[in-house]
Amino acid sequence: MEKAVGEDVSMKKTDWQTIQIGNRSFYKGHTCIMGILNVTPDSFSDGGSFNELDKALFHVEEMVKEGADIVDLGGESTRPGYTLLSEEEEINRVLPYIEKIKSRFDIPVSLDTYKWKVAEAGLAAGIDLVNDIWGLQYDQGEMAALIARHKVPSCLMHNRKEAVYQNYMEDVCCDLKRTLEIAKRAGIEKDSIILDPGVGFAKSYEQNLEVIQKLDQICDLGYPVLLGCSRKSVIGLTLDLPVTERLEGTLATTAMGVLRGAAFVRVHDVKENVRFVKMLEKMLEVR
Repeated sequence: MEKAVGEDVSMKKTDWQTIQIGNRSFYKGHTCIMGILNVTPDSFSDGGSFNELDKALFHVEEMVKEGADIVDLGGESTRPGYTLLSEEEEINRVLPYIEKIKSRFDIPVSLDTYKWKVAEAGLAAGIDLVNDIWGLQYDQGEMAALIARHKVPSCLMHNRKEAVYQNYMEDVCCDLKRTLEIAKRAGIEKDSIILDPGVGFAKSYEQNLEVIQKLDQICDLGYPVLLGCSRKSVIGLTLDLPVTERLEGTLATTAMGVLRGAAFVRVHDVKENVRFVKMLEKMLEVR
């Protein structure tokens, strides 16, 4: 099965040029900013900061003003040792935020969930992107079928139950190709898929550094790629700094994302990353 997926030429390359998310088009060659909104009490970086509706809406307003291109809403923490929510609990947590954000702001909203029933409720409430940290491999095909049925864009992340690899980058790409094969069988359109290398998920410290440094190998699969490193432990371990002091480290990973071809970076600090990307891209234009 793995070999067949890895050898499927049709899944290797799409040479994407644009992806439509909500009412916005995103183009190859520019790195866009996905702003993080965690409405969980136990998020690793900002737990409890925005789990009140008014505070969350104010934060979204800030991110919009600072230049965020997408807002990614998460209702269940995925940090190590996180508390697993039932589908009903997660739905009840995120729906009020989705409805209020969609009614007040003209910005695409992504829902960070791997549970198809939560995604279904989110789609009914108006979300524009499903952000699945299990890359369609958490269930028996329900998430893939849902995404295909609604013709909604999706961000599909690399993940696995155990961080055991034979040939690390080759295995990561093979896992992502398996995700793409699931998407293909379900009828998900190629031009609606974003890939995420899954920094911080089923990877050691060294493997996290390697997948960031070799992000171009993920981009070579031919799909837009999202890089999500903001405030993560790979930065904390490198710099020996707490979560609250990882901005500079995050900007370093954003730089690698721009240089390696990431279409999106998922970040907490929108203003700083927007300015950083704008400056770096302008310098790269000069030949």
